[in-house]
Amino acid sequence: MIIAKIDDKEITATDLVKYLKLHNKFEELIEEIILDKVATYQAKKHGISVSDEELQETFDNVRRLRGLHRAKDTVDFMNSLGLTLEQFQAFLNDSLCKDKMILSVHSPDKMKEYFDLNSPRFDSVEISHMVLDTEGKAREIMALLDDDPDSFADLAKEHSMDAETRHKGGVIGKVMRGSLAPEIEAKIFNAKVGGLAGPFAADDDLYYELFRVTKKYPATFDDTTREDIQKTLYNEWIAARIQEHRIEVL
Repeated sequence: MIIAKIDDKEITATDLVKYLKLHNKFEELIEEIILDKVATYQAKKHGISVSDEELQETFDNVRRLRGLHRAKDTVDFMNSLGLTLEQFQAFLNDSLCKDKMILSVHSPDKMKEYFDLNSPRFDSVEISHMVLDTEGKAREIMALLDDDPDSFADLAKEHSMDAETRHKGGVIGKVMRGSLAPEIEAKIFNAKVGGLAGPFAADDDLYYELFRVTKKYPATFDDTTREDIQKTLYNEWIAARIQEHRIEVL
Protein backbone atom coordinates (compact mmCIF):
# COMPACT_ATOMS: atom_id res chain seq x y z
CA MET A 1 0.00 0.00 0.00
CA ILE A 2 1.48 3.33 -1.11
CA ILE A 3 0.89 6.13 1.43
CA ALA A 4 3.00 8.92 -0.08
CA LYS A 5 5.43 9.83 -2.86
CA ILE A 6 8.53 11.99 -3.10
CA ASP A 7 8.92 12.63 -6.81
CA ASP A 8 8.84 9.06 -8.17
CA LYS A 9 9.93 7.47 -4.87
CA GLU A 10 7.08 5.61 -3.18
CA ILE A 11 6.61 5.44 0.59
CA THR A 12 4.66 2.36 1.57
CA ALA A 13 2.87 1.19 4.69
CA THR A 14 5.82 -1.17 5.26
CA ASP A 15 8.16 1.82 5.18
CA LEU A 16 5.96 3.51 7.78
CA VAL A 17 6.13 0.51 10.12
CA LYS A 18 9.92 0.34 9.74
CA TYR A 19 10.20 4.06 10.46
CA LEU A 20 8.08 3.79 13.61
CA LYS A 21 10.12 0.85 14.88
CA LEU A 22 13.47 2.51 14.17
CA HIS A 23 12.37 5.66 16.00
CA ASN A 24 10.94 3.75 18.99
CA LYS A 25 7.39 4.93 18.27
CA PHE A 26 5.90 1.64 17.11
CA GLU A 27 5.18 0.03 20.49
CA GLU A 28 3.52 3.15 21.87
CA LEU A 29 1.25 3.46 18.83
CA ILE A 30 0.40 -0.25 18.81
CA GLU A 31 -0.45 -0.12 22.52
CA GLU A 32 -2.78 2.81 21.89
CA ILE A 33 -4.52 0.91 19.08
CA ILE A 34 -4.84 -2.25 21.18
CA LEU A 35 -6.32 -0.38 24.15
CA ASP A 36 -8.78 1.34 21.84
CA LYS A 37 -9.85 -1.95 20.27
CA VAL A 38 -10.19 -3.70 23.65
CA ALA A 39 -12.43 -0.90 24.95
CA THR A 40 -14.55 -1.12 21.80
CA TYR A 41 -14.80 -4.91 22.13
CA GLN A 42 -15.90 -4.58 25.75
CA ALA A 43 -18.59 -2.07 24.77
CA LYS A 44 -20.06 -4.54 22.31
CA LYS A 45 -19.73 -7.36 24.85
CA HIS A 46 -21.78 -5.31 27.33
CA GLY A 47 -24.46 -4.58 24.77
CA ILE A 48 -23.75 -0.87 24.53
CA SER A 49 -25.30 0.61 21.41
CA VAL A 50 -25.72 3.93 19.63
CA SER A 51 -28.97 5.33 18.32
CA ASP A 52 -29.38 6.54 14.75
CA GLU A 53 -29.88 10.05 16.13
CA GLU A 54 -26.58 9.93 18.08
CA LEU A 55 -24.72 8.63 15.05
CA GLN A 56 -26.20 11.29 12.77
CA GLU A 57 -25.38 14.06 15.25
CA THR A 58 -21.76 12.90 15.49
CA PHE A 59 -21.46 12.62 11.71
CA ASP A 60 -22.88 16.14 11.31
CA ASN A 61 -20.38 17.44 13.88
CA VAL A 62 -17.50 15.86 11.93
CA ARG A 63 -18.71 17.50 8.73
CA ARG A 64 -19.06 20.85 10.47
CA LEU A 65 -15.62 20.72 12.10
CA ARG A 66 -13.93 19.74 8.83
CA GLY A 67 -15.84 22.23 6.73
CA LEU A 68 -17.57 19.53 4.66
CA HIS A 69 -20.56 21.67 3.72
CA ARG A 70 -21.40 20.01 0.39
CA ALA A 71 -22.07 16.37 -0.36
CA LYS A 72 -19.09 16.39 -2.77
CA ASP A 73 -16.83 17.64 0.04
CA THR A 74 -17.90 14.69 2.16
CA VAL A 75 -17.34 12.21 -0.67
CA ASP A 76 -13.88 13.63 -1.34
CA PHE A 77 -13.06 13.38 2.36
CA MET A 78 -14.13 9.72 2.44
CA ASN A 79 -12.04 9.00 -0.65
CA SER A 80 -8.99 10.63 0.95
CA LEU A 81 -9.36 8.19 3.84
CA GLY A 82 -9.90 5.24 1.54
CA LEU A 83 -13.23 4.54 3.21
CA THR A 84 -16.79 4.16 2.09
CA LEU A 85 -19.53 6.10 3.88
CA GLU A 86 -20.66 2.86 5.55
CA GLN A 87 -17.15 2.14 6.82
CA PHE A 88 -16.77 5.62 8.25
CA GLN A 89 -20.14 5.39 9.96
CA ALA A 90 -19.06 2.05 11.43
CA PHE A 91 -15.93 3.75 12.79
CA LEU A 92 -18.02 6.51 14.38
CA ASN A 93 -20.40 3.93 15.84
CA ASP A 94 -17.52 2.01 17.43
CA SER A 95 -16.01 5.23 18.79
CA LEU A 96 -19.29 6.29 20.38
CA CYS A 97 -19.81 2.84 21.92
CA LYS A 98 -16.27 2.90 23.31
CA ASP A 99 -16.81 6.37 24.81
CA LYS A 100 -20.02 5.19 26.49
CA MET A 101 -18.18 2.18 27.89
CA ILE A 102 -15.42 4.37 29.31
CA LEU A 103 -17.93 6.81 30.83
CA SER A 104 -19.62 3.91 32.61
CA VAL A 105 -16.25 2.90 34.09
CA HIS A 106 -15.71 6.27 35.76
CA SER A 107 -19.27 7.44 36.34
CA PRO A 108 -19.73 10.28 38.89
CA ASP A 109 -20.88 7.80 41.55
CA LYS A 110 -17.86 5.53 41.01
CA MET A 111 -15.47 8.49 41.13
CA LYS A 112 -16.98 9.75 44.40
CA GLU A 113 -16.84 6.26 45.90
CA TYR A 114 -13.18 5.93 44.91
CA PHE A 115 -12.39 9.32 46.43
CA ASP A 116 -14.12 8.48 49.71
CA LEU A 117 -12.14 5.24 50.00
CA ASN A 118 -8.79 6.76 48.93
CA SER A 119 -8.98 10.42 49.94
CA PRO A 120 -5.54 10.53 51.70
CA ARG A 121 -3.95 9.73 48.35
CA PHE A 122 -5.14 13.13 47.07
CA ASP A 123 -3.63 15.18 49.87
CA SER A 124 -0.97 17.61 48.68
CA VAL A 125 1.64 19.87 50.22
CA GLU A 126 3.57 22.92 49.12
CA ILE A 127 7.29 22.49 49.73
CA SER A 128 10.68 24.11 49.31
CA HIS A 129 14.03 22.36 49.35
CA MET A 130 17.74 22.88 49.21
CA VAL A 131 20.45 20.55 47.95
CA LEU A 132 23.80 20.44 49.77
CA ASP A 133 27.03 18.63 48.95
CA THR A 134 27.84 17.08 52.36
CA GLU A 135 25.90 15.68 55.29
CA GLY A 136 27.86 17.95 57.63
CA LYS A 137 26.79 21.05 55.76
CA ALA A 138 23.20 19.81 55.65
CA ARG A 139 23.15 19.34 59.42
CA GLU A 140 24.77 22.72 59.94
CA ILE A 141 21.99 24.34 57.90
CA MET A 142 19.40 22.36 59.89
CA ALA A 143 20.81 23.79 63.09
CA LEU A 144 20.53 27.32 61.69
CA LEU A 145 16.94 26.64 60.65
CA ASP A 146 16.05 25.33 64.11
CA ASP A 147 16.91 28.80 65.42
CA ASP A 148 15.36 30.71 62.52
CA PRO A 149 12.96 28.60 60.36
CA ASP A 150 11.97 31.64 58.29
CA SER A 151 15.52 31.96 56.94
CA PHE A 152 15.03 28.89 54.68
CA ALA A 153 14.62 30.91 51.48
CA ASP A 154 17.68 33.06 52.11
CA LEU A 155 19.81 30.03 53.01
CA ALA A 156 18.60 28.17 49.90
CA LYS A 157 19.57 31.11 47.68
CA GLU A 158 23.01 31.18 49.28
CA HIS A 159 23.84 27.48 49.66
CA SER A 160 21.60 25.23 47.52
CA MET A 161 23.21 23.38 44.60
CA ASP A 162 19.91 23.13 42.70
CA ALA A 163 20.23 25.81 40.01
CA GLU A 164 16.58 25.44 39.01
CA THR A 165 15.09 26.34 42.41
CA ARG A 166 17.91 28.19 44.18
CA HIS A 167 16.99 31.64 42.82
CA LYS A 168 13.40 31.09 44.03
CA GLY A 169 14.52 30.36 47.57
CA GLY A 170 14.22 26.63 46.98
CA VAL A 171 10.51 26.69 46.12
CA ILE A 172 9.31 23.48 44.43
CA GLY A 173 5.60 24.17 44.78
CA LYS A 174 2.63 21.88 45.23
CA VAL A 175 3.20 18.11 45.15
CA MET A 176 0.81 15.19 45.62
CA ARG A 177 1.35 11.84 47.25
CA GLY A 178 3.23 9.44 45.02
CA SER A 179 5.46 12.07 43.44
CA LEU A 180 8.32 11.76 45.94
CA ALA A 181 10.47 8.89 47.19
CA PRO A 182 8.52 6.94 49.87
CA GLU A 183 10.91 7.72 52.74
CA ILE A 184 10.82 11.44 51.90
CA GLU A 185 7.08 11.53 51.33
CA ALA A 186 6.29 9.91 54.68
CA LYS A 187 8.24 12.57 56.59
CA ILE A 188 6.95 15.51 54.54
CA PHE A 189 3.27 14.61 54.72
CA ASN A 190 3.54 14.06 58.47
CA ALA A 191 5.34 17.37 59.06
CA LYS A 192 3.52 20.48 60.27
CA VAL A 193 3.30 23.66 58.22
CA GLY A 194 6.66 25.35 58.63
CA GLY A 195 8.24 22.06 59.63
CA LEU A 196 11.53 20.70 58.28
CA ALA A 197 12.40 17.25 56.98
CA GLY A 198 15.84 15.82 56.26
CA PRO A 199 18.60 15.62 55.53
CA PHE A 200 17.95 12.88 52.97
CA ALA A 201 20.95 11.34 51.23
CA ALA A 202 20.90 10.65 47.51
CA ASP A 203 21.43 7.00 46.51
CA ASP A 204 25.06 7.71 45.66
CA ASP A 205 25.60 10.05 48.66
CA LEU A 206 26.67 12.80 46.27
CA TYR A 207 24.25 15.28 47.82
CA TYR A 208 21.86 15.77 50.73
CA GLU A 209 18.42 17.33 50.57
CA LEU A 210 16.44 19.37 53.09
CA PHE A 211 12.73 20.17 52.80
CA ARG A 212 10.38 22.70 54.34
CA VAL A 213 6.59 22.36 54.28
CA THR A 214 5.02 25.75 53.57
CA LYS A 215 1.37 24.75 53.08
CA LYS A 216 -0.83 21.67 53.37
CA TYR A 217 -3.85 20.94 51.20
CA PRO A 218 -6.26 18.25 52.46
CA ALA A 219 -7.87 16.22 49.68
CA THR A 220 -10.85 17.83 47.95
CA PHE A 221 -13.13 16.36 45.32
CA ASP A 222 -12.37 19.07 42.74
CA ASP A 223 -11.91 18.96 38.95
CA THR A 224 -8.21 18.08 39.21
CA THR A 225 -8.96 15.18 41.55
CA ARG A 226 -11.80 13.97 39.33
CA GLU A 227 -9.49 13.94 36.31
CA ASP A 228 -6.90 11.94 38.24
CA ILE A 229 -9.54 9.46 39.42
CA GLN A 230 -10.88 9.10 35.87
CA LYS A 231 -7.43 8.10 34.63
CA THR A 232 -6.89 5.73 37.54
CA LEU A 233 -10.24 3.97 37.16
CA TYR A 234 -9.79 3.62 33.40
CA ASN A 235 -6.23 2.33 33.68
CA GLU A 236 -7.26 -0.25 36.28
CA TRP A 237 -10.27 -1.30 34.22
CA ILE A 238 -8.43 -1.61 30.88
CA ALA A 239 -5.54 -3.51 32.53
CA ALA A 240 -8.03 -6.07 33.83
CA ARG A 241 -9.84 -6.31 30.49
CA ILE A 242 -6.61 -6.92 28.58
CA GLN A 243 -6.13 -10.07 30.64
CA GLU A 244 -9.28 -11.47 29.01
CA HIS A 245 -7.63 -11.46 25.58
CA ARG A 246 -4.68 -13.14 23.89
CA ILE A 247 -2.72 -10.26 22.40
CA GLU A 248 0.17 -10.70 19.98
CA VAL A 249 2.23 -7.95 18.37
CA LEU A 250 3.73 -9.26 15.14
